[in-house]
Amino acid sequence: MKKVVIVGAGLGGLAAGIVLAKSGFHVTIFEQNDHVGGKMMPVQLGDYPFDFGPNTITMPAVFRRVFEEAGEKLEDYLDLIKLEHHTNNYYMDGSSFAMTTNHDEMMKQFEVLDPHAEVSYSDYLEEVKFLYETAEQHFFYRTFSSWTDYTNLSLLKALLQVRPFETMDRFHRRYFENENIRNAFNRYATYIGSSPYVSPATFALIGHLEMTDGVYYVKGGNTKIAAAFAQVFNKLGGTLHTNCKVKEVIVKDKHVQGIKIEGNEKVEADIVIVNGDLLKAYPALVSEENRPHFSNQKIQSYEPSISAYVIMAGLKERNSNFIHHQVYFAQDYKKEFDELFIKKQLPTDPTIYICNSSYTDRDISPGDNLFMLVNAPAVTPGQERDNEGYKEVIYDKLKRFGVDISSQLAVEKVVTPNEIERKFGSYRGALYGISSNKKMDSFLRPSNVAKDVGHLYFAGGTTHPGGGSPMVTISGLNVARLLKERYSDE
Repeated sequence: MKKVVIVGAGLGGLAAGIVLAKSGFHVTIFEQNDHVGGKMMPVQLGDYPFDFGPNTITMPAVFRRVFEEAGEKLEDYLDLIKLEHHTNNYYMDGSSFAMTTNHDEMMKQFEVLDPHAEVSYSDYLEEVKFLYETAEQHFFYRTFSSWTDYTNLSLLKALLQVRPFETMDRFHRRYFENENIRNAFNRYATYIGSSPYVSPATFALIGHLEMTDGVYYVKGGNTKIAAAFAQVFNKLGGTLHTNCKVKEVIVKDKHVQGIKIEGNEKVEADIVIVNGDLLKAYPALVSEENRPHFSNQKIQSYEPSISAYVIMAGLKERNSNFIHHQVYFAQDYKKEFDELFIKKQLPTDPTIYICNSSYTDRDISPGDNLFMLVNAPAVTPGQERDNEGYKEVIYDKLKRFGVDISSQLAVEKVVTPNEIERKFGSYRGALYGISSNKKMDSFLRPSNVAKDVGHLYFAGGTTHPGGGSPMVTISGLNVARLLKERYSDE
């Protein structure tokens, strides 16, 4: 059976490794960090644990499928908790809006805040369900390796049905007249690292996941998903090396021969899967002369998604105003995205997301464990941005909402976009690979199959089907399925 080397133990690499190991391939994964899961990284500050990402779990069926492919049950490894009332949204005018899968509770709020939405919300739920089901059927579980893959008539019909030429903001305007409420739904664009005023309405499908299917949390921390994947991979006979950086994918006569790790040790392989940010990993591992279809110039033509300025803060007390998820919005939401993508600067009035997983999982910390995230522009090449005073911008804004962090601090750690770029090998610190602000980049993401190098494949958020934990997991499943079809008889 073929020898497979996977570069990177993110969710995509682990998912691919599990399926291929179960199918009899000899699979070895090399991970440069001391943890698995990529950005799904556990952080421990004293007595306070944090999930660096993701803090919101949707599409649990995707993770369940990985366990089922291995002949295992998700419930034997993970305790998924559904959060019915999952996000509180707060605004500068003093109003608030709670997002919940409880339809009656939503209607009660609309009755007071947005009578138009009270009438249109059921239509909204039907439309986002259609968007999701169409995308799931026609896009998610496909591997696009050439332009001919896009000429399928049923696929083209589906593409036109998912509102590719309408922006997310315009889509939401039909259903929500209250600007504050509309901004709560427009925030879904940030889940793919993009702007709701530019990215396609297609991604409004996230509303189906959060408002119908539900938002979840894994007891003990969402990073347990990656740890469980690694456990299953090892159980199937796969080999996993952490703290081991791959320096090069060895290419000869336009085909992979293996990899070279630190110390110049060579590892032979018939197939290599690169599970990392394609815009960063591909040029780092393969010389430009061996990838003419993915030149350095082409890489620079892509717009990276937003990055993040993160504060992880453990508080001495528990605060009654925090639930699991909360968002404190900017006064002018559109201005925030102009600053991020046009001026390429940290927002002067940031929207602040806070996760307090100890609200749901009380035993994990002695007080609130706040993961605070502000959208940040991608790193400008060669520039180390001075973010020294930005923490106070965040804390001062929260004080205006009646949230005083500084006086309660027990532990604290700040993570900047430059640190994200270094730690995770993400192109310009982008959290979700390529942004979806351009129509081409929304639907024609880089292929999972290398055009110039035989037996080289890609999984992760930069490739199809996109960013976010479920999508990168699907990318790994898609690549594994393709390899099984091509090589399982050899």
